[in-house]
Amino acid sequence: MTRQETCGTWQTEIGAARRNAAGLPLDALSRGTGRFTEEPFSPRRIRAHTVGGYARHNGNAGLARERIDGATGD
Repeated sequence: MTRQETCGTWQTEIGAARRNAAGLPLDALSRGTGRFTEEPFSPRRIRAHTVGGYARHNGNAGLARERIDGATGD
């Protein structure tokens, strides 16, 4: 899969997620349960999890970049 195809697929998935979440209050609960907790989850929990994941991955990318170019962002 090319970079452009990968980005296109990602954008398609983002669009589907936005359509599915449109109009849901942040405190709405799912019909199903989480994999690990067996409790319903909310859009708020999903968004918090997503932001945390992006922060971790961006942080890891920053550490890798520091090792490559030595710049620390100070």
